[in-house]
Amino acid sequence: DGRVGSVAVQQLIEQISCMNKAKMIDHVGGVEEGAYEIYNCVEKIIKQDILGCEMTDLEGKDLGNKEDSTAPEEEIFGDVLWDAHDEQEQMEAFQHASNSTCELGFEKYFERLNDLVAAPAPIPPLLVSGGPGSGKSLLLSKWIQLQQKHSPNTLILYHFVGRPMSTSSESALIIKRLTLKLMQHSWLVSPLTFDPAKLLEEFPRWLEKLSARHQGSIIIIIDSIDQIQQAEKHMKWLIDPLPVNVRVIVSVNVETCPQAWRLWPTLHLDPLNSRDVKSLISAECNSANVKLTKEQEKKLERHCRSATTCNALYVTLLGKTIACVGNTGNIDEMLQQCCQCQDTVSLYRLVLRSIQESLQSDKEKGLLREILCVIGVSHNGVSESELMELYPELTSAVLASLLHSLHKMCLLTYGCGLLKFQHLQAWEMVKLEYMETGENVISAYRQKLVEYFTMQLSQDRVTWRSADELPWLFQQQGDKQKLHQCLLNLFVSQNLYKRGHFAELLSYWQLVGKDKSSMAAEYFDSLKEYEKSSEGEESMICLADLYETLGRFLKDLGLLSQAVAPLQRSLEIRETALDPDHPRVAQSLHQLAGVYVQWKKFGNAEQLYKQALEISENAYGAEHPRVARELDALATLYQKQNKYEQAEQLRKKSFKIRQKAARQKGSLRGFALLRQRALQLEELTLGKDTPDNARTLNELGVLYYLQNNLETAELFLKRSLEMRERVLGSDHPDCAQSLNNLAALYNEKKHYDKAEELYEKALDIRRRALAPDHPSLAYTVKHLAVLYKKMGKLDKAVPLYELAVEIRQKSFGPKHPSVATALVNLAVLYCQMKKQIEALPLYERALKIYEDSFGHMHPRVGETLKNLAVLSYERGDFEKAAELYKRAMEIKEAETLLIGGKATSRHSSSGDTFSLKSALSPNALLEHGQR
Repeated sequence: DGRVGSVAVQQLIEQISCMNKAKMIDHVGGVEEGAYEIYNCVEKIIKQDILGCEMTDLEGKDLGNKEDSTAPEEEIFGDVLWDAHDEQEQMEAFQHASNSTCELGFEKYFERLNDLVAAPAPIPPLLVSGGPGSGKSLLLSKWIQLQQKHSPNTLILYHFVGRPMSTSSESALIIKRLTLKLMQHSWLVSPLTFDPAKLLEEFPRWLEKLSARHQGSIIIIIDSIDQIQQAEKHMKWLIDPLPVNVRVIVSVNVETCPQAWRLWPTLHLDPLNSRDVKSLISAECNSANVKLTKEQEKKLERHCRSATTCNALYVTLLGKTIACVGNTGNIDEMLQQCCQCQDTVSLYRLVLRSIQESLQSDKEKGLLREILCVIGVSHNGVSESELMELYPELTSAVLASLLHSLHKMCLLTYGCGLLKFQHLQAWEMVKLEYMETGENVISAYRQKLVEYFTMQLSQDRVTWRSADELPWLFQQQGDKQKLHQCLLNLFVSQNLYKRGHFAELLSYWQLVGKDKSSMAAEYFDSLKEYEKSSEGEESMICLADLYETLGRFLKDLGLLSQAVAPLQRSLEIRETALDPDHPRVAQSLHQLAGVYVQWKKFGNAEQLYKQALEISENAYGAEHPRVARELDALATLYQKQNKYEQAEQLRKKSFKIRQKAARQKGSLRGFALLRQRALQLEELTLGKDTPDNARTLNELGVLYYLQNNLETAELFLKRSLEMRERVLGSDHPDCAQSLNNLAALYNEKKHYDKAEELYEKALDIRRRALAPDHPSLAYTVKHLAVLYKKMGKLDKAVPLYELAVEIRQKSFGPKHPSVATALVNLAVLYCQMKKQIEALPLYERALKIYEDSFGHMHPRVGETLKNLAVLSYERGDFEKAAELYKRAMEIKEAETLLIGGKATSRHSSSGDTFSLKSALSPNALLEHGQR
């Protein structure tokens, strides 16, 4: 009811309000509303404080449509798909490995590792060996920290392999990640194959090429490399001579090290000496304020003398077990039980049983068993929320208590929000304790997870979790039929592919006995079925993403002729559902061009890349990383054609853009600087009126707009406009920028009348101040025209659409495809106004441009023919309508042949078509109407 519930709560609120790192949400109302407010607040903090720099890329630019500025940033390195989750998992694995405060006499090993780095080349990889739990991960992580501190010029790439058969142990993903990290540090952006066999084969060449560009040493560290599936086969590059500035360190368990690797220089971790054992146990006991007697210390020292009882993990676990008994239990009794445990697995068993004894009921003991078993049979772990849904009887209080005990005693840990076993020995113990009856028990727990994630799919909840777990579980269960059905869920496959899990996806298809061509055909059939039920703009945008994913997947498989059609279809949908100048259209053009490059159709590729470049420059500005991406693509294309001078110019331009973007992000990702500027805002606004201060206000307005804080954005943009008018005069182009940004903001708030007035003022200034073909003028023309159309003011929209045609003609020449697109937009508008006579010559001219540019069988040609057919039909010219419609259908049939892989280069210079969705009907024009 808006009142503080108790004195304690009042005190808490007072404490929080004094803290500068705490955020208090003052809310009166229902629980769901409160939870929603908290969610929004946390989301905002994450976006502003953690991801802030990603939102500042458009500073100082025109806002345009908000959707234009928030296209998904999935291609960080060219066209390579990057999984942030996998990268986060590795960062957490590194932090977890380096968690111990005891270094256990590692200094002597550090010297040996330092000698390896300093040794003259060539030198084979160094093998760090030891038994399970001997401290290999701890040693490597501590040494990495020292290297990062003392040798800043050394590039260290590490990978910590987790449990066998987990994602972190997949060879293709490991090699892809290492290659991308190298590319990131060497400013190189090149196409990277996703084919697992080629990826592994090409890695030595990438290593040679990228190491030559790095000023300094490169150290590659792979921990637990023997846990990788078929490690010797997939890591063959280790046997080849390494580049002179590259050193490789790998760690293995003594028992599982491949025979061929045993010849390498080896650093073997000795068992802990009595001094290290004592310090490790003392550290654990001191943290719990437990004091051991001399007799107890001697007993422990005598016990920890065998190879299996004096490794780091065993001793740590022993110390935690005694500390846990503490002052409340009988230490001598616990010591006696510990001394009967001669290896880590049996000690873990004792730990588990002591946790069981601490539980109050058989129900809680049963839940403990369920939690451990279900985590054990999963692919990558299970989240707390998933456990609560799997076991409704599990309360949050019981779960929190169980997880606290399991985490404290080194059984479970967290990785990317998932619960998983801290060490392989913990999982071995759980299998012995709960699953001794064999595969049937494991299969039953897997089935429970299968049912859970299948239920999620039936509710259209396709998350990275269901994509990670469900296909893998079907594979483990040997259920090929259900695996096949799961793969045909387009969103599951899309999720795996877009996160770079290409090898995993391919292996599933191989398991169900499908070759690449039949897999492509099945995916395309599924997409066509899905398209039948797709209605509305949001659904069509989602469909375009699916088509693009399929096209890229087929391109990566080398099925170029089959890749074209889905990419063309994705392009067509985006142009219709969004706008021909939307950044996602540029993305489609870029992907399609990539296929043509591989197909060696360089002319087609160049035209598409240039269109993508033009759209990206208009949407993001000339110095955005997306523009650099298109420049790099064009440079690579020119290099393939031996046009070295043109390629070099574009590469230099791209390099400057990327360098500037990297500097802006900085070590703290740049956002701290912007926040500092925001804090100085009061001083800035009370200071002198200057163009620089006005520009800063505009930048801050853009920043808040991108964070959806429209009220604050409006305040800053208004101040920027007022200051610019005072300092520069109301006719200056900078004032037009502020007007344009404010208009975009009002458009977002659906205040269309205000937006109209400001767009008109901005257009008037830009028409007088800028060249007739200037991108900023084209930008305002486009957005005002779209606004008029949205408001139903079609008569006012016509001259702007005509102006758009003029601008494109001046920019690109009268026969460029961009001009044809502008002509079609104008024709659609005339059709909406029932002015078919005016529309006809525009369509005919557009058709001629498309045919001359792309060839007679291109999808744009088919699209325009279909619209002309509808127009002729409405005018009563049925014979001409039938003829045009027949030609459109021929293009559709050619597309069908292309999908089946039966037609390749017998078409025109373009030779590529897409599926024409609708038959001849008046509604066909409405799809174009979105343009």
